[in-house]
This record gives sequence, structure tokens and C-alpha cells, in this order.
Amino acid sequence: MSKNLSSKLRKGLSPQQFIDGMTKNQDKFKEWYDLFKWEDEEDKAFFESLNNRDDLRCLILAADWCGDVVRNVPVVFRALEISGIPTEVLIKEEHPDVMEQFLTMGGEAIPIVIFTDFSGFVLGQWGPRPKHVQEVMIKFKQENPDREAADYQDKIKIAREEMGRQYGEGTGYQTVIVKELRELLSSF
Repeated sequence: MSKNLSSKLRKGLSPQQFIDGMTKNQDKFKEWYDLFKWEDEEDKAFFESLNNRDDLRCLILAADWCGDVVRNVPVVFRALEISGIPTEVLIKEEHPDVMEQFLTMGGEAIPIVIFTDFSGFVLGQWGPRPKHVQEVMIKFKQENPDREAADYQDKIKIAREEMGRQYGEGTGYQTVIVKELRELLSSF
């Protein structure tokens, strides 16, 4: 069944409202935002070329307490701010109806970056993490299906540490996100 989020368009926060309203991790979020650089001029040109289209909208399911939001959403904001695509943030807890339509492996993972056309018809989504980082979590979930298992918490801690290593220390992961978003946006 195709998803339509027309009722959510123009109901979210602007990127600036989201940043200003953050009660957790605001400094770290701004730091990743400020560290962003276009590493590839072709990627930058692609996002600038989207200004020629007026049919795209972006809704981002997010919350300020989530580490993946703090890492990844600044990159999405920076890529989209030169694209002309109207971008809004839906706070996960305030839009449970949207969250339940965009589960990751049956769970509520954020951020989820949702692209729609002007009428709210969902064209595609990205998130919650770059593919190479998410693969760690996919493998973990496959190997540890029982959340009640005695060693589940220990093992998820190890998986989270490995995801941190996959992100790396610097901003290299940001270019990966830009390329994944470009690939997605090129498909519609």
C-alpha cells in the first residue's frame, strides 16, 4: 500500500526551529552541522540542481535525545538547504502514527528521512543510519532476536560501540550520507 503523508506537510518544525528547540545534544548537533563540507563538487551540483524541481518535500522523523539524529540530521539539513526542498522535522513522540509506518526491522529507529511529492505521496526514505553502519545493527538483530535474553544488553552495547567505530572519528561518514541521499533522490 502506498503511503501518503499529506496531512503532515507544513505541520513540522523548520530545521532552525528544531535546532533552537533542542534540550539535549544541541552543541554536538551544531558541531556536526558546522563541520560539514562538500567533499565532492558533483554532489553539491546535484543538490543545487534540485532547485529546478518544485515537486519534492522532505519530512524527517527525529528527536534530540537520539545519537543517530545528532550525527546524521545535520548532514541532511546541509545537503537539503541548497536543494530548495522544503524540509520539516516531525518529533517522533508527537507523531507516533508516522513512526509506526516507518519502522526499521520492526523497531522505532530514527532519524527517518522521508521524501514525498507535493501531495504527500511517499517516494522514498533514508535512515536511520548510513548503510555500512546500519549493517552492524542488522547483523546484531539477526543474531540476537530475543530482547529478553540475559546477555542482550551486553551484546547491544558491543554492537553500539562497533557502530561508533563504523561512523569513524571524523566527517567521512557525512560524505557517505550525501551520496546515499543523492542515489535515493536520483531514483525519483
